[in-house]
Amino acid sequence: MKIGITCYPTYGGSGAIATELGKELALKGHEIHFISYALPFRLHHFMENIYFHEVEMSSYPLFEFPLYSLALASKMVEVAEFEKLDLLHVHYAIPHASSAFLAKEMLKGKKDLKVITTLHGTDITLVGLEPSFLPLVKFSIEKSDGVTAVSRFLKEKTIINYNIEKEIEVIPNFVDTNVYKPENADLLKQTIAPNGEKILIHTSNFRQVKRVSDTIRILEKVIKEVPAKLLLIGDGPDRSECERLSRELGVYESVKFLGKQDALVELLNAADVFLIPSQSESFGLAALEAMSCGIPVVSSSVGGLPELIRHNESGFIAEIGDIDRMSKYVVELLTNDKRHSMFSQSARNRVLANFDKNIVVPWYERYYEKVLGA
Repeated sequence: MKIGITCYPTYGGSGAIATELGKELALKGHEIHFISYALPFRLHHFMENIYFHEVEMSSYPLFEFPLYSLALASKMVEVAEFEKLDLLHVHYAIPHASSAFLAKEMLKGKKDLKVITTLHGTDITLVGLEPSFLPLVKFSIEKSDGVTAVSRFLKEKTIINYNIEKEIEVIPNFVDTNVYKPENADLLKQTIAPNGEKILIHTSNFRQVKRVSDTIRILEKVIKEVPAKLLLIGDGPDRSECERLSRELGVYESVKFLGKQDALVELLNAADVFLIPSQSESFGLAALEAMSCGIPVVSSSVGGLPELIRHNESGFIAEIGDIDRMSKYVVELLTNDKRHSMFSQSARNRVLANFDKNIVVPWYERYYEKVLGA
């Protein structure tokens, strides 16, 4: 197949999954055309069967704001027509799904361009609910030839919030288990925790919805019983507040703010427990990557996380903001080697059985064929 993929090229779950999907499809012989305003961050190297088409923005004094969604639609038309695309797969509804609908309409009479929209999370649960966007999101979803969501939770939210009657296929996020796998990281662990401290880890975009400050409050309680360090990977608006809080609680020396990192697999393997205390999480890609490395997860009971994590098997789940309970779960894992080992193996096995790329990517292929057949 010849497939166009549009996603946000920046750090984030939707862009990461879209890019990894494109790479895997290219390896299987499909021709993939990425259409966005910049090269997706996970397309580091040249790959056969992958092409990138940049959406160029022109400035004009009359327009106070850049008209990206319109420029994107024009580029979609150009690529679909000249590269003879079979379908266009857009990730994150706003504005990609509306741009794709416009492109489809512009091509009427020339070709029947099929459009598949994948819903990832905040495009539905946050941004899309804004009164100025809600009718547009509903319209774009209903006009797509196919719609997928990354969790049952997100599917149900979409149906309820937007009164959608269209069929939505749940296709979960996936991970390359040959990359995200348990590895020996003793040297790194010794560098981070020279006195044999246990290591907690969290990765995110440091936005309010991620509740990164909760990880620091958890650490403050944990180190009263177990010597520990906390690795915070990523960057965003809440980082300064988290640094301030760690100083206020007297744990600043035990928290390492590492910013954005490429060596994520190595850092995950140096950790003992992954923390994800989010207020909202439609799937939890960061938790999936940790579990694939055999790292037990302690999370909040929101969104799609309970679909990913098996409570008391591959991790523990607590209510949002229940720092005391999360801290007790962490201490339990850090002080019981046998239980930690069982959770670690269970986490890895769950990913291998349900979320490996070799299971999920063919699922997308079958869905493409179904939409094209229709």
